[in-house]
Amino acid sequence: MVRQIQKAAVLGSGVMGSGIAAHLANIGIPTLLLDIAPRELTEAEASKGLTLEDQVVKNRISESNRQKLLKQKPAPLSSKKNLELIEAGNFEDDMKRLSEVDWIIEVVVENLDVKKQVFSQVDQYRKPGSIVSSNTSGISVEAMADGRSEDFQSHFLGTHFFNPPRYLKLLEVIPTKKTNPEVLAFMKQFGEDVLGKGVVEAKDTPNFIANRIGTYGLLVTVKEMTKGGYSVGEVDSVTGPLIGRPKSATFRTLDVVGLDTFAHVAKNVYDQVEGEEKEVFEVPEFMKKMLGNGWLGSKSGQGFFLKKGKEILELDPVTLEYVERKKLKTASTEMSKQEKGLSNKMKALVYSKDRAGELLWNIISPVLLYSAELLGTIADDIVAIDQAMKWGFGWELGPFETWDAIGLEKSVAKMKEEGRNIPQWIEDMIVNGQSTFYEEKEDGLYFYHNGEYKQVKENPKAINLKRLKKQKGVIKKNSGASLIDLGDGIALLEFHSPNNAIGMDIIQMINFAVDEVEKNFKGLVIGNQGKNFCVGANLALILMEAQDDNIYEIDMVVRHFQQAMMKIKYSSKPVVAAPFSMTLGGGTEVCLPTAHIQASAETYMGLVEVGVGLIPGGGGNKELYIKYLESMPNDVDFDLQNVANKVFETIATAKVSTSGEEARDLNFLNFADGVSVNGDHLLYDAKQAALSLYEKGYKAPVRKKVPVVGETGYATLLLGAQNMLLSGYISEHDLAIAKKLAYVIAGGKVPFGTEVDEQYLLDLEREAFLSLLAQPKSQARMQHMLVKGKPLRN
Repeated sequence: MVRQIQKAAVLGSGVMGSGIAAHLANIGIPTLLLDIAPRELTEAEASKGLTLEDQVVKNRISESNRQKLLKQKPAPLSSKKNLELIEAGNFEDDMKRLSEVDWIIEVVVENLDVKKQVFSQVDQYRKPGSIVSSNTSGISVEAMADGRSEDFQSHFLGTHFFNPPRYLKLLEVIPTKKTNPEVLAFMKQFGEDVLGKGVVEAKDTPNFIANRIGTYGLLVTVKEMTKGGYSVGEVDSVTGPLIGRPKSATFRTLDVVGLDTFAHVAKNVYDQVEGEEKEVFEVPEFMKKMLGNGWLGSKSGQGFFLKKGKEILELDPVTLEYVERKKLKTASTEMSKQEKGLSNKMKALVYSKDRAGELLWNIISPVLLYSAELLGTIADDIVAIDQAMKWGFGWELGPFETWDAIGLEKSVAKMKEEGRNIPQWIEDMIVNGQSTFYEEKEDGLYFYHNGEYKQVKENPKAINLKRLKKQKGVIKKNSGASLIDLGDGIALLEFHSPNNAIGMDIIQMINFAVDEVEKNFKGLVIGNQGKNFCVGANLALILMEAQDDNIYEIDMVVRHFQQAMMKIKYSSKPVVAAPFSMTLGGGTEVCLPTAHIQASAETYMGLVEVGVGLIPGGGGNKELYIKYLESMPNDVDFDLQNVANKVFETIATAKVSTSGEEARDLNFLNFADGVSVNGDHLLYDAKQAALSLYEKGYKAPVRKKVPVVGETGYATLLLGAQNMLLSGYISEHDLAIAKKLAYVIAGGKVPFGTEVDEQYLLDLEREAFLSLLAQPKSQARMQHMLVKGKPLRN
């Protein structure tokens, strides 16, 4: 049968429940958010003469949690208007409305009896065939479904989201013995294609996959810290990016998660396992004291770290006093920084005999063995375990990928020397001469499974550029970019300069790519799989040339950049941009003139040049202004000054979207541009957009003149900036930048409503950019941004 989820209900409106409701709203699914009705009135309610039977009182808990979504950081909603898709209700009045929905997600308190009680009501009101799931982080899914109707049981499974649901990629799906295989298959595909998640099938065991291994790893680390006499700060300094883990490392992660939450997850396993494993999952005494003191981390203002003024102090686990934060710096930590690639960095660390090396070996090796022991118990294959740790905990390498990185045979030999038990299947692997868990072959990635290598099943929408380049080669390449054949007549222009910053190398490749595509392809996608799409122009190079008074050189580069952007805009074949993550300054300027933008849901887009004392110089002012004009309805009079004001405000305040959807609200995207919820599918979606445009008979846009607000509009634009200067909100130099920007957007000294050529606007833009670049105060701002990574207000 063809399934669709057109409406959902979330039962439980706490942080997790409301976060899941927000994620559903972000992808356009109307959602009922239900919670218990209060048992007593607040003073405010009583003073208004309300009773416990009034709807506003009954919905108070869910409505209050719904409203909190607007204030939470990081924002659960990708656009504030998505809140309208969430409707608050209560368990007393609204359970009957479960008959309206296609998916019911339970997110109530982690107590089996409470959950069973909720599910008995769900069973009573749900429509046959609707999917029911629990977001439990560790209670048995089988036990929850016990005693329910046959239709309920065949449509029931665990769906464990990670917090915050909008940002963390992992979704663990846990079927029961009675879950209909078709329901499981649908939820896995829906999770990936619609929810945008990395979906892993887990078995019904305590804490499933990621929390089981992650919690074990954290507790092993805490115990090793105590045993080896390391400090909290020392551990965090080597268990973060140094080994391919998030910046929050170990103890900062615990502070963010909350010690109470962590202790609850640990206890869940502790209560259900035996022997040595049980010992590991016992929370150490000093952490129990922290819990008693209410030192839970970020939510209570102190935990393993305490911020005092600008200083961050670390907790001494022996004295429970806060002391100066320490870092672990040894020969191996310094040596690893010189190595290229994570595999080489980790080898330099784990096999070294110094304090950092011993700590890392003693916390990584038990996790590798534990993961190997649990294979078959928590998941069917090593891929599920690796993906769960990468998507749920932000590890760059999962346990088995880590093992490959440090060398299986060498590490097992060392483990044996230390008297550790090696799982039999690992011993068998080595005896059979199979020395890696993964093998990259021509047709894809293979993983070790029961004595042989099986191909990793990958969604055809997940394009892997590294593999594609190996398979098909590269059409042309220079230091900044490559042109690749994506297949089906579409080419891809990939940036790969440091930080994907734009220099002459990328500009040259843009020109080559458009020419090549016009001759031999149906369309072009501009995209990559770096950390960010593009953080703008090469600021260091621009500053260096400006300090050497090479304004002529910079003028030439800016002209070339402007011409390349016009080449993209007027290409006879469709050019599609696929921005994601940071898409700033020149990165946004590359996107604006394209025929279509296919943005990732997490795209942070903006023209931010004002922050470094400049204005956009590659056509960004003009293109954003035109994008606004084109969004105006045809044959309807509109206020041209209002358009100029909005564009001026967006650029002058360096507004950056906090999502792909908000980029649309800021007019960087128009109504026809797309947003991909799953970042792994972004290049595929962009490719399909380019093909679709080509197949519909794409024609390059016709050059038109652009109406501007001229001299009178310029004066209007400046009014606000001058008032801000008088109020002390901006500096004299901020006003100087605002004047240049206003002049460019207004179209210079022409009468209001004059229609001007695009090249005229580009010339104004370039002249303003170059004149600001020559100013010492702008150069000081650029220098400060390069050195400190934040804007200077001078």
